[in-house]
Amino acid sequence: MKAAVRPFHREDLRQVLRLLGALNGEIEAQLLDALEDALAAELDAPAVLTELGGRVIPPGLWDELRGMDEAKEIIERRVILPLAEPELAARHAVAPPKAIVLFGPPGTGKTTFAKGIASRLGWPFVEIEPAELGAEGAERQAKLLADTFDRLLELPAAVVFVDEVEDLASIRQEERRVSPSITNEFLKQIPRMREAAHHLLACATNSVGLLDPAFLRPGRFDYVLPVGPPNDEARAAIWGRYVGEITDEPVDIGVLVTATPLFTPADIEWAARKAAQRAFEREHFEGNGSRATTDDFLAAITETRPTLTPEMVEAFESDTARFSRA
Repeated sequence: MKAAVRPFHREDLRQVLRLLGALNGEIEAQLLDALEDALAAELDAPAVLTELGGRVIPPGLWDELRGMDEAKEIIERRVILPLAEPELAARHAVAPPKAIVLFGPPGTGKTTFAKGIASRLGWPFVEIEPAELGAEGAERQAKLLADTFDRLLELPAAVVFVDEVEDLASIRQEERRVSPSITNEFLKQIPRMREAAHHLLACATNSVGLLDPAFLRPGRFDYVLPVGPPNDEARAAIWGRYVGEITDEPVDIGVLVTATPLFTPADIEWAARKAAQRAFEREHFEGNGSRATTDDFLAAITETRPTLTPEMVEAFESDTARFSRA
C-alpha cells in the first residue's frame, strides 16, 4: 500500500534549505534567506495567480496573430525581444521595457496583443479592470488597488493588463470612473512595477487623446504604441485565416477585402462565423452539402455593422502622429 503524499509546504522548504546550509557550511545566512524567499514565491505563485483571476496563456498565440504585421513587428522588436533576451539587451545597453500603452480604435486587437506578449514570453497574464475597482466605493478603491499590486509582485513574472486605462487617467476628471485616490494610487504603483525584474505593465485605451499628458511621460511608460485598423494586406491575411478554417470551397479573398474597408479583426471574425453558420443551416434544412462560399461570406458582411467609421480612422491617424512613441 502506498503512503499518502501530502503537499510540499513552505516549512518543508525551509527545513531542506537549512539542512543544505548545515551540510555545506558555505551558504551564508543572507543567501539562504534569499533562496528561501525565491523558492517559496515559486511554490505560492499558482495560488496567487488564481486569486488574482490570472492565467497562463497557451504558447503559440503570438504566432497566430496574423494580419497585423506592422503593429506586431514593432511590439516584437521593442517589447518582446529585450524581455526575452535580457543578456543580449544588457550587452547593448538596452533597457527592457517595464510599462507600455497600446492605443487604437475598439476591436483592433489591443487585448489580444497583450495576451500574445504573455504567451510569447511564457509569463502569466493578469487583467485589472478599473470599472470593477470603482464599484467598490471610494474609501476602498485605493487600498484594493494597492493590495492587488502587492499580490502581483509576489508572482515571479507577469504581464499585467489594464484595459480602458482612461477610466484611471483621463485628463478630465468627470470622465474617470474611479475616484482621484485610486488614480493617485495607480500612479504610485507604476514605479513599483518598473522595479520588478520580470513584470510588464500593459495599458490599453481607445482614446489616447483623453489621457493626462503627465500620465504618458517617458519616466512612466517606455512606449506608446498604435494598434490600428487593418489595411488591405492585413485584412487579406485575416480573411485567409478564417476562410481556411471554415471552408474548402473556392473563395475570392480579394472581393472580401474590398467589401470590408472599415472592418476590425473582430468584425471579420464575426462575419466569417456568420458565413459558416449560413452554410451549416443550409445543409441542415435544404440538404445542400456545400460549405461556405464567396456569396455566403458577402451576405454575412452585409449583415455585419463595422466597428469603424471614417472619422474614427482619421482620429487614429491624428493620434498616431501626435502620441506614438516607438
